[in-house]
Amino acid sequence: MKRLLQIFLLIAAAASAAAAPGTMRVDFFHSGNHMAELFSLDQIVVEPLPWPGNMTQPIDRTLRGKYLFQIISNGETKWTRSFSSIYGEWETTAEARKINRSFHESVRFPAQDDVFELVLKKRYADNQFGEVWRIELDPGDVLVHRESAKYADQVVAIHESGDPANKVDLLLMGDGYTATEHDAFIATAREATEILLETSPFKERRDDFNVWAVAPAAAQSGVSRPSTGTFRDSPIGSTYDSFRSERYILTFDNKAMRRIASSAPYDFIEILTNSEVYGGGGIYGLFSTAAANNAWLPYLFVHEFGHHFAGLADEYYTSSVAYESPDIITEPYEPNVTALLDPENLKWKHLVAPNTPIPTSWPKAVYEEHSNAYQERRREMRAANVSEDEMNELFRFTRNYVDKLFSKSGQAGIIGAFEGGNYQSEGIYRPAQDCLMFTRSEAFCAVCAEAIGKVIDEYTLSD
Repeated sequence: MKRLLQIFLLIAAAASAAAAPGTMRVDFFHSGNHMAELFSLDQIVVEPLPWPGNMTQPIDRTLRGKYLFQIISNGETKWTRSFSSIYGEWETTAEARKINRSFHESVRFPAQDDVFELVLKKRYADNQFGEVWRIELDPGDVLVHRESAKYADQVVAIHESGDPANKVDLLLMGDGYTATEHDAFIATAREATEILLETSPFKERRDDFNVWAVAPAAAQSGVSRPSTGTFRDSPIGSTYDSFRSERYILTFDNKAMRRIASSAPYDFIEILTNSEVYGGGGIYGLFSTAAANNAWLPYLFVHEFGHHFAGLADEYYTSSVAYESPDIITEPYEPNVTALLDPENLKWKHLVAPNTPIPTSWPKAVYEEHSNAYQERRREMRAANVSEDEMNELFRFTRNYVDKLFSKSGQAGIIGAFEGGNYQSEGIYRPAQDCLMFTRSEAFCAVCAEAIGKVIDEYTLSD
């Protein structure tokens, strides 16, 4: 299989060389605090494979991220994509009020032949983008790094639908798997792929996806979990306790991740960690993560991919998070939450039935009473370091309770404006009573499904 994939990649690269440009990446450092930020160039990289993206849609129409980058050459905008970042999340934490930090970041785009400008813009409270960094770059500079496909012989094709240039290419990266655990990773990658592609709206668009997998061998099994004194030098550097949230898994080693990923065609990345403890994370346009050995992998994998792939916001609001609440509530830019500042022009108005009241009632008080008690019990159990089987019992009990509560409300399947979402109990509204972005349910609401479909279109349809 690995040898066949090598041959495929070589043939694909040769066949598409005339039609597709190379892949260029700019690595940089993003530094600052909650008041100021600074960008510094690290390096320009030419990746080993042709550009895997859709060349017929060079301008981002969805604009789901906190940041936006533009490639400008000879006065013409050649490419734009919005994205979010670890820095963009970190600057909203309490730590950002105390110290400065730096994070390594990257943007990828079709390789340029002439001198070009990279322009970064940031979204402000009015949802408009303002320029925060501009740099002129020369692709002919002698210091431009040419990366080799060092891990190409380890890439496995999980699901193939066609030319990467008009498909969504998802790369599953395994972290914390030793050489003897590689087969277990591939089995989990296949399982997770089927879970995703059997979930609507991905199910209806499965032929628009390619899925690849790679997991360089780790010296030790598992990934870091600092709150329990567990540390691993895993190849991708995944770790629990990101931003001091015990369930939040990220990698802060962007360069290592990119170096491994460049051996496969990819538009999106999900990292499967060789760990059992419930956890995951997802950042739009960067990556998502999920604990591969957890009983809730089906939910974790799809929920976190929803963040990374479509820029969907978390719709839950009773869980503890590292982010500080905003002083003033403004309209969120994510497609599945709203501040309802203009009820007559709800952003998903076209999906709301004429007789649906806005805001829309639901058993909010009862739900909150149960959920707050559940969250307290969850914290106590984590502090006591109970087994994952015990945690799963708590999770199952809560899911059953919520399912029964919602089944009696009469609001199942209704699209409206339900108060509570995006970590805020009041002033923020979600589209449906329940959704895969709210509880551990198995389906996206119509608003989230539509948002996902628009991203699939951007990577697969001609302009």
